[in-house]
Amino acid sequence: MPGYEVKFQQVGVVGGDDLEIRSLLDCQQYFDPLGEAEAAGISPATWPLFGQVWPSARKLADLMQVHELGGRRILEIGCGLALASLVVHRRLGNVTATDCHPLASGFLSANLALNHLPELKYETGNWARSNPLLGEFDLIIGSDVLYERNHPEQLAAFIQLHAAPMAEVLIVDPNRGNRSAFNKAMALAGFVLIETPIDTPLDDGSPYRGRLLQYCRG
Repeated sequence: MPGYEVKFQQVGVVGGDDLEIRSLLDCQQYFDPLGEAEAAGISPATWPLFGQVWPSARKLADLMQVHELGGRRILEIGCGLALASLVVHRRLGNVTATDCHPLASGFLSANLALNHLPELKYETGNWARSNPLLGEFDLIIGSDVLYERNHPEQLAAFIQLHAAPMAEVLIVDPNRGNRSAFNKAMALAGFVLIETPIDTPLDDGSPYRGRLLQYCRG
């Protein structure tokens, strides 16, 4: 048995079928016997964050239920439980999920099975390090990815490396204070921003306040 506890929950997707999700029981979980998370730069305090269903992740999943996919190569950054990737995958989109947490791929496999979905591409994506297995993508998506002060610079540099010359980036942000710094870093990388407030409740009626940050280049 693993050294952490999980739960199973239904997550509603506006305009689509619910997702069956295996997540960590709460934010008190921690299990890193081999030091893999520590080696990836993940502290004990932040270890359980990947395994929670966050409101912004639910909003991104809603968006990806209706957003145009076409034949674009899609990358989800800091995917955690990868709700948005599951939605894109269910729509037959060409998506790769990435995270730096050592357990993210295992939870993704479990949730694919719970939702009767085939294998989905997953790669390690550490914004502060080289990620040689990743190529370039036409659409990069993420949710609540600006929660630490060093994230704007790291993430903008990561996106610069892995965004195609003509690319779109969609970030759902719950009004984090680091948004302005990220906007400036993305502008320096040649991206133009359209910022849209999000104030509609979640599918279960819970209130939500945030912004959709849509960056386009080319």
